[in-house]
Amino acid sequence: MFSWLKEETELQKLQKRYCRLMKNAYNLAIKDKNKSDQLHDEASRIMSRINKLEHQQL
Repeated sequence: MFSWLKEETELQKLQKRYCRLMKNAYNLAIKDKNKSDQLHDEASRIMSRINKLEHQQL
């Protein structure tokens, strides 16, 4: 009922950030390949943190 009052977990924040970075990297790929690669690398680091958090919860 009050899900909008719940604070996001660290995992949810990282997942949103990963998704945003991947979308930006995809959109920049045509215009600026280097910047796109940088964003993709950052997204990969975030994905590894997401995987670690998911395995800790199990």
